[in-house]
Amino acid sequence: MSILTKDEAQTILKKVLSFSTADECEATLNGRTGGNVRSARNTISTAGAVDNVSLAVEARFGKRSGLATCNEFDDATLRRCVQRAEEIARLAPESPEYMPMLGAQQYQDGSKAFAAATAAINPDYRARQIGASMALCDQKKLSSAGFLEDNAGFLAKRNSKGLEAYQQFTNVEFSVTVRTPDGQGSGYAAADYTDASKFDAARLTKIAADKASSSVGAKALEPGKYTVILEPNALVSNVDASLLSVLMQSLDARSADEGRSFLSKKGGGNKKGEKMFDERVTIYSDPTNAEVPGLAFANDGRPRNKTVWIEKGVVKNLYSSRFWAQKAGIADLPPPDGWIMEGGTQSTADLIKGTAKGILVTRLWYIRPVDPQTLLYTGLTRDGTFYIENGQIKFPVKNFRFNESPIIMLNNLEAIGKPVRLGGNLVPPLKIRDFTFTSLSDAV
Repeated sequence: MSILTKDEAQTILKKVLSFSTADECEATLNGRTGGNVRSARNTISTAGAVDNVSLAVEARFGKRSGLATCNEFDDATLRRCVQRAEEIARLAPESPEYMPMLGAQQYQDGSKAFAAATAAINPDYRARQIGASMALCDQKKLSSAGFLEDNAGFLAKRNSKGLEAYQQFTNVEFSVTVRTPDGQGSGYAAADYTDASKFDAARLTKIAADKASSSVGAKALEPGKYTVILEPNALVSNVDASLLSVLMQSLDARSADEGRSFLSKKGGGNKKGEKMFDERVTIYSDPTNAEVPGLAFANDGRPRNKTVWIEKGVVKNLYSSRFWAQKAGIADLPPPDGWIMEGGTQSTADLIKGTAKGILVTRLWYIRPVDPQTLLYTGLTRDGTFYIENGQIKFPVKNFRFNESPIIMLNNLEAIGKPVRLGGNLVPPLKIRDFTFTSLSDAV
């Protein structure tokens, strides 16, 4: 039952609304089917599957609201779910940031976010992909730990004000860490796709395996400021904070207006419209993009359209809640589902060839904030860090701890490579000067 058609979903939602006596009522159906498989030491360690549809009902009386959920859809259960939401709403305090529910909206075509090949993934497919990954590492006498996860789902909404929304989506993602037998060399690769026909676990595993073998015998370099080439995995992560992700998460109008952001101005207001980065930096979102299609509507039902967030280094737009948009008198923009950073045509290998001296960073890890208002973060390199000289990788180096801000980083930009998909975004490798390494790390 997990992937309901638009008609099936809206039939349930219409019935839910018919049971409501509230001033306003909104019902949301969320369904997902998929699975995962995890490996360690070239052996499958766990496997799982999910198949579920859940309903959330929000009822409102004036400025009071209540929420109830269920995952059974007979009339009696649906009626009890609505009644429970209404009981909670009557007991709840009034919201000081109440906004009436949205009426009918126009949404972009979200069909690109769904691929039949991904929806058709089964346990045999997962076993073949993870099996090919493990077999490659066995052949090279390396040890791997991988995680493969896929899902196909839908999201449907309807409310008593006339809003109606529906979209299907798919995703498959894979990450693998490969180690040498002595534990001294490590490599990493990750990727995600809407369409599983583009996915090849063995190809990604070979990248990680080559890095693992090449990173044995790392030499220590003195900490300091270096020119670095940051691969996309060093800029965006599916499992941890990342330098570009924390930047995008900071483009919030309310945080800026209330003095809690790097975009805050002394004395009030924000820095929208100001040049904050190198003029080559342009970042936008577009839910209809063929490579990184996203949800055409936000959780609250607002449409997502193509939006430029940073253009030629200038902050062009900030997102906000509906309440803050109305209070501040600004454009009512929801946060993006994914984003695209424009880049050039050079690969990471091309960036290396054009580097006289520098450090190649495969991945940044355990990233934590130091100063939120300047976006200063600290973390570690890992899984393959290499010294570059005269356009060639000369030798592996021991890992570093870094202290860096994406604001400074994107003002010290030397070159931008060709964007690739990662974490539902399009991210280019970046060549950065004066990247700050503060100490050495014994981790691999």
